[in-house]
Amino acid sequence: MWQQTLITLRARPRGFHLVTDELLAGLPEFKACRVGLLHLWLQHTSASLTINENADPAVRRDFERFFNRLIPQGTAGYEHNDEGLDDLPAHFKASLLGCQLSLPIMAGRLALGSWQGVYLGEHRDHGGARKVLATVHGEEA
Repeated sequence: MWQQTLITLRARPRGFHLVTDELLAGLPEFKACRVGLLHLWLQHTSASLTINENADPAVRRDFERFFNRLIPQGTAGYEHNDEGLDDLPAHFKASLLGCQLSLPIMAGRLALGSWQGVYLGEHRDHGGARKVLATVHGEEA
């Protein structure tokens, strides 16, 4: 079984956002997969995907604070600033965190740990809707 779907995530403010449910809502065929992999590819260079804590929203706020300290906006000496002061820092953050995930599927569900969820890291002040190419590969139930 191979399925591929382009999912458009709604626009979000800058920060880290739990998007697991929104992604799965765009993949109804996913439930027919007995065992396999879900590959997610974010088609943007100023946002990221990662896996982390899905219960306490403070973790997502702390992620945003940490990455803003690690890569501050407005640092002098960079050339790429055509789209604003948040643009190059967004590219740095996206490269550190990455734009893809491969997740195991077991019995029509993601085999995530109890406290794991998929985050969209929105690193622009006004990034807009984000597109994720989702590919399911596995055996049907």
